[in-house]
Amino acid sequence: MSLPIRVALILFTIWSMAGMAATTDDQLHMLAFSSETCPHCEAQKPFIQSLDDSYDQLMISRFEVRRDAVTLARFREVAAAHGVAADSVPAVFVGGRVWIGDSAMIRNQISNHVEYCLEHGNCPDSRALDQQPDDAEKAAGSLPLNLPWGGSIDLMMQPVTVSTALIAVVDGFNPCSLWVLTILLALVIHSGSRLRIFVVGLTFLTVTAAIYGMFIVGVFGALNLMLMADWIYPVVALFALVFAVVNIKDYFWFQRGISFTIDEKHKPGIYKRIRVLLAEGRSTPALIGATALMATGISFVELPCTAGFPVIWSGIVSGHDIEPLTFAVLLGLYLLIYLADELAILCIALTTLRVDRFQERHGRILKLIGGIIMLALAGVLVFAPELIHNIRGALGVFIAASCVTVLILLLHRHLLPRFGVSLGDEW
Repeated sequence: MSLPIRVALILFTIWSMAGMAATTDDQLHMLAFSSETCPHCEAQKPFIQSLDDSYDQLMISRFEVRRDAVTLARFREVAAAHGVAADSVPAVFVGGRVWIGDSAMIRNQISNHVEYCLEHGNCPDSRALDQQPDDAEKAAGSLPLNLPWGGSIDLMMQPVTVSTALIAVVDGFNPCSLWVLTILLALVIHSGSRLRIFVVGLTFLTVTAAIYGMFIVGVFGALNLMLMADWIYPVVALFALVFAVVNIKDYFWFQRGISFTIDEKHKPGIYKRIRVLLAEGRSTPALIGATALMATGISFVELPCTAGFPVIWSGIVSGHDIEPLTFAVLLGLYLLIYLADELAILCIALTTLRVDRFQERHGRILKLIGGIIMLALAGVLVFAPELIHNIRGALGVFIAASCVTVLILLLHRHLLPRFGVSLGDEW
């Protein structure tokens, strides 16, 4: 073979290899993790298939996380490399970014990112695991909860656990439930009996928490029946927006117009029911029964005031593919945190035989805090739902909303009055 031919063959080989390398470099790899028990995953599958059909350079690898331990381990590795927890599906990793859940906006964002990566070719490979945390970091970020009947749940691997705790904390400082509890304890304290205070207070909190829990279960079940996640989040966001606007309005103009508070027409009846408990001569079982009956009636009266955060929380949880056992644990955590401040008030009443009644000014501030956080959650559910699937993102949303609330309070209560500016009807 002559030298020119050999040189030509060598050049052709180099050119071919370069072309193959270019083709490989031009390829975009997508990793799609799903579960056969997840309705949101099933809803997303046609969209993933349409992407596969539309782009020859898009290489899609599909994984069923419940099929074997190896696939689940792969999901955890990829999720760790992207800085998110592997607790929810569907999960799509492409071009260095991740989307967890399914909605019209998420599909839009995935499509736009795929087009951008294929056009510009400068997106990182989502298959890379160079950011995987070491064993020490994993151990530090692990908080397993061993269940008495077997199995365990790693709470730190659940961003939804963080959202549950944060929402429950804010929901616990509900002006309606705090007003009723402080009125109840203030009247029962006049009996001078710590036993009566304990029985009435604990029964009241137990019954109202049980009814509240059943309400949350019902809301969660209703949202799960919707199945199509591309309109669950917008519906929940709209609900949150309405509650947010009304609550923020109540901070400035309390109970003017639409207001999610206990209507004044119900308050005489509440006082009357509470005074029934002060009758002497009741046995402990009779006192428990009368308190439970009263708590049931009051729960339904105050439900519109307390319904905002449970609906938001149920919407967030419904976007995750979680087991019934995990939902039960999360609900128990929610109710426990929700009751924490009220249990603290009960303990103070038992210890000191006095309790300060909940005032309107307290209610205004709590309305503002709840309204701003609801507004932030509404925006996140519509424009950046991936944040609630990330521990740092969930914390960031609540911290940012809290900072905005503090800023509004400083401006409204301290800075503006110095310039003679008043807003609202509090003064």
